[in-house]
Amino acid sequence: MRIVIVGAGPAGLYLALLLKRSGLDLSLEAIEQNPPDSTFGFGVVFSEDALEFLKEDDPEIFNAVTPQLERWSGIAIHHRGERVMLDGIGFTAIGRLRLLQILQQQARDNGISVTFGRSVKDPSEFATADIIVGADGVNSVVRRSDEAGFGATVAYLTNRFAWFGTTKVFDTLSQTFLDTAHGPINAHHYRYSPSMSTFLVECTEQTFFAAAFDKMNEDETRAALERIFARTLDGHPLVSNRSVWRQFPIIQNQRWSAGNKVILGDALHTAHFSIGSGTRLAIEDAIALARAIRAHPRDLRAALGEYQAKRKPILDKLVTAANASAQWYEHFDEHMALPPYDFAMSYLSRTGRMDIERIRKVAPKFAAEWERRRHGAA
Repeated sequence: MRIVIVGAGPAGLYLALLLKRSGLDLSLEAIEQNPPDSTFGFGVVFSEDALEFLKEDDPEIFNAVTPQLERWSGIAIHHRGERVMLDGIGFTAIGRLRLLQILQQQARDNGISVTFGRSVKDPSEFATADIIVGADGVNSVVRRSDEAGFGATVAYLTNRFAWFGTTKVFDTLSQTFLDTAHGPINAHHYRYSPSMSTFLVECTEQTFFAAAFDKMNEDETRAALERIFARTLDGHPLVSNRSVWRQFPIIQNQRWSAGNKVILGDALHTAHFSIGSGTRLAIEDAIALARAIRAHPRDLRAALGEYQAKRKPILDKLVTAANASAQWYEHFDEHMALPPYDFAMSYLSRTGRMDIERIRKVAPKFAAEWERRRHGAA
């Protein structure tokens, strides 16, 4: 069996590892358009127990990644000059490049062939492969080669976002919401190493044009945002890495495979960055696909069908929550009319998965203070 994986990000590399270890008789190759030491973005954030599923299934990867994780408990919401702490909500983070380096080393140790710096223009060059896997992200060439076959749709949110890093090390996952002369803007920031943090800035479409961000180059944008978030950054600079303004794509596919092509991760679905689950979902897709191939090595049509049938119900719940979160952010300027604690409550309940009873259990200190203020005790 010949399997070609287009894209050697976390999902593509992990799928290659799983297939290599499966014991199946296969020819396996992975192809990545970027160099091995190049990546878009800065940190990858996970919920506190997001990688626990690897502890038993893949202790080698689990033990390689977990010592590298930054950990914290609680989310800080900065609004109207007040810092509201949402207690009891734990997260971890790691540098995206560091995660890739760990997986690349595992691939080398397992004898997996990864070709870096090669851009695939048309997956038909691998037409003789039994399976062509599209692990090549939002602009997937595999998906775009047969959008009708996959039943693909791509829609874009109106808000703009730009991904930076900073040498300011934040103590917890934080979000800062500001009213500026040109309109509302917010920043998502968290540390992913002892010396660096992610700093993702988002603004409404109206703010984007009113502030003339559309007319700025990358350096001008960075300088403008350093001024806007000067108090948050506390004198630290922003660091660019292809930090241009983007609109978040909502990608959906009715069918996860088309002929001998199959897709996973961002090529298949997107999960808004506000829930911090994109990388985890992509890795879990890889696990589901590898299991299906192992279960049906002589019937790949059945394998690809099982991949979608078993994974989709689980994924749909998470993507629905991510899309609800995305819609909250599309209108975050309207929510900013709320006082700080009500605003934080709106934030916590944005996906529809956290009602007041669950919030009382998960974040009891915040819930108690919110109720105290709600009844006029503030």
